[in-house]
Amino acid sequence: MSSSFSLTSAVAAIDAGEGVVGAAFLDCTPVLALADGHVLLAEIGMERHEQRIRAHDGVILVAASDGRKLFTGGDDGRVVATDANGTSEVIADERGKWIDAVTIRADGAMAWSAGREVRARSPKGEVKSLALPSSSRGLAFAPKGYRLVIAHYNGVTLWFPNAAAKPETLEWKGSHLDVTASPDGRFVITSMQENMLHGWRLADGKHMRMAGYPGKTRSFAWSPDGKWLATSGADACVLWPFQAKDGPMGQAPRECGARADVKVARVAFHPSALVVALGYEDGMALLCRIADGSEILVRRPDDVQPKARISALAWDRDGGRLLFGAENGAAGLLTLPA
Repeated sequence: MSSSFSLTSAVAAIDAGEGVVGAAFLDCTPVLALADGHVLLAEIGMERHEQRIRAHDGVILVAASDGRKLFTGGDDGRVVATDANGTSEVIADERGKWIDAVTIRADGAMAWSAGREVRARSPKGEVKSLALPSSSRGLAFAPKGYRLVIAHYNGVTLWFPNAAAKPETLEWKGSHLDVTASPDGRFVITSMQENMLHGWRLADGKHMRMAGYPGKTRSFAWSPDGKWLATSGADACVLWPFQAKDGPMGQAPRECGARADVKVARVAFHPSALVVALGYEDGMALLCRIADGSEILVRRPDDVQPKARISALAWDRDGGRLLFGAENGAAGLLTLPA
């Protein structure tokens, strides 16, 4: 690691007490989804105030936020929305089926998967369902229109919940896990059970194979200009270029935040700058500037065994604060200097 700068003194530590599943900001309030079924609201200012809300009767498996509410899915089969006041509302109950994925859009539309069913809920609250060939662990809304991208075994499905048209399937053999759509709507990318990514150019169905990872990619994030896709799964953050009309096809990726024998576990792009936050498997957190590879340390690696990976990263709306959490319950809030 080449970092010679540190922001560790600007981090307020948070003892979540349980493994962190997700992180977000609800308006200005940092919030963590915890593995034991609680949602932790951690207001840190002149006075600290923490509030723990029991959102699930069991384990929280997945979490997503639209900036106003945190939506969590658990092994109790429920999808729950929690706001900054600590009020929780049950959005759906799948009667004991595990909630495998949740995604949310800024206008309030959301979707979740349970078993081989995906349900999409419009901003007005209307719910539509789609049966899948297998379970889905990856959901994402396309940037244009009310369209859902669903990862599953042997490919992805593109579905307009409010349209009568049959869903479109993009095929590629293997188990597809997480999924994301490029901000311009031209590409769909999935992580796979194998140590690789697969993608499609939607205009013509052209395949993209992004391999060479030593581990699985379980986190990716788009740069604010949509020109870079940051990914985990290697001993550096791997950045795929999407400036050209063919995306990353025929182009080599960049790397930043390289460390010897320690993989990147989570990535999160700053909302307005070409800076990416990285969380590592040994608990370290780092900021990297894409232009020149400059690094700033946010959290040192764990000095105890077993080391716990960073499991959640989130920037606030303005990019002035970074919230992170680890699988052992350690968490923190970085406030960038003015």
